[in-house]
Amino acid sequence: MGNEAKLVRERTGIVYLVGSGPGNVSYLTVRGYQLLTQAEVLVYDALVDSELLSLVPAHCLQLDVGKRGGEPSMAQAEINRLLVQHCQQGYQVVRLKSGDPFIFGRAQAEIQALKAAGCAYEVVPGISSALVAPLLAGIPLTDPALSRCFAIVTGHEPDALNWEALAQLETLVILMGGRQLPEIVYQLRQHGRSPLTAIAIIRWAGRSHQRIWEGTLADIVERTTSESLSPCVIVIGEVVGFRTYLQTKATGNNRDPNSVFLKSSTSHLNMPTVSYPSHSLIPGSQSLTPDPLSGKTILVTRSVSQSSQFSDRLRQEGATVVEMPTLEIVPPSNWEGLDQAIAHLSEFNWLVLTSANSVDYFFERLATQVRDVRALAGLKIAVVGDKTAQMLEKRGLKPDFVPPEFVADSLAAYFPKPLQGTKILFPRVESGGRDVLVKDFANRGAEVTEVAAYQSRCPETIAPGALEAFQNCTVDVITFASSKTVKHFCYLLQQAQGDDSWQTWLDEVCIASIGPQTSKTCESLLGRVDVEAQEYTLEGLVQAIVGWFEANDS
Repeated sequence: MGNEAKLVRERTGIVYLVGSGPGNVSYLTVRGYQLLTQAEVLVYDALVDSELLSLVPAHCLQLDVGKRGGEPSMAQAEINRLLVQHCQQGYQVVRLKSGDPFIFGRAQAEIQALKAAGCAYEVVPGISSALVAPLLAGIPLTDPALSRCFAIVTGHEPDALNWEALAQLETLVILMGGRQLPEIVYQLRQHGRSPLTAIAIIRWAGRSHQRIWEGTLADIVERTTSESLSPCVIVIGEVVGFRTYLQTKATGNNRDPNSVFLKSSTSHLNMPTVSYPSHSLIPGSQSLTPDPLSGKTILVTRSVSQSSQFSDRLRQEGATVVEMPTLEIVPPSNWEGLDQAIAHLSEFNWLVLTSANSVDYFFERLATQVRDVRALAGLKIAVVGDKTAQMLEKRGLKPDFVPPEFVADSLAAYFPKPLQGTKILFPRVESGGRDVLVKDFANRGAEVTEVAAYQSRCPETIAPGALEAFQNCTVDVITFASSKTVKHFCYLLQQAQGDDSWQTWLDEVCIASIGPQTSKTCESLLGRVDVEAQEYTLEGLVQAIVGWFEANDS
């Protein structure tokens, strides 16, 4: 049986060569997202954003192969061998490359190795940084008068390029050219390009620490002498001048004034006339109105499994989101208590569920006991918050009671009477939860059976992207949705730094809390809270952050 299973597994191995785009999960293709969430083996390049690594399952084998210029990398032959090996073992392998797999990558060599070994493969496109970086910087690569074509080249080996031809092009996009900038400028000027030609250098396009330098071929080298430019996209041509009209300045704390993100809008604003060559003067155009959180970087501290909807909502308002999971939601240390309760469901009057996690873990365990929702017949269900109610409704059930306030402490106060002798089943987090609710029920005569349904623990290490965002001073807002996230946030930063120096990173950062209890923890551990949601939900927290910036930016 084992050999048969092995043979079947070997026949189903496949390698997906996936383009990650510029890195931000917002710009990942739907197909790429699906494959990452199902990957069994992940082979990724150094330029891949760490945010994408959090999408893979916990059991996925992750292999960093480098492939960044100037830094140690695995030999291409060894990468080919790894892909073939894991594919032949029957695994679903994702080969994650920055940008697009076929734009200055080594996808062809990897495909040749896979074909030679008889391995199945699929290529999944990604958005190349050659297209994303100019767009996010507010630079159109084409224009009816100023740029009727553009070329994309790699600056890795300048001597291999035909500079005489490239110097004649209206717009030139150069990848991997940061270390070769002086030579690139020299070659273009030597071959007739005007020293007044505009140039922009975009580093880490689409990331929270994106930075942009502008200048001309006459001064850009001097302007960037002391700067680290890689990895970057270089745009050369008159279209760079459009940034003045098409970009939205970032106003967040500690930002470089040239760091921007372009956001679309249906709003219309008048824009000064753009001067075109005399043969084609086109009057006016329209600029883009920023979304409420455009140019702001917001740190989300929820667990990986819970953060996506909240992060997406923030992105809809224009924010750049950096995820720093401070919680890991896992099964309880043992199922004995919950299994016993499920076996005696008929003895309870009420089932109380105070979080989406409690809904998920209770019903998943119910299913393992060969029981379905019919086992809840005659049992009333109370939940806290709209989100918990929605999770219950996805299971085909409607709650019998939802308190008007979205906090667990209000449940007993508003609970239907009488409570004397009422038997309540309360599946909850194994440790660290507040006991106020249970005490209130008990004081009013109810019999409460608490059982562990899940654990909420602190991750072992801080997410690299989050630490980098703090070190680069690019975080504008930190969001906290529970007291635990605050406590674990402090622990992870203290562990990463080894001392209290991380606290200075918060001096210019807005601290946003979902409700009163979380705010108390923020004040205790961080010294303050700047924003508290009026409605104690994630949507309420988004609206509170938007309102805070509108009040402070006006």
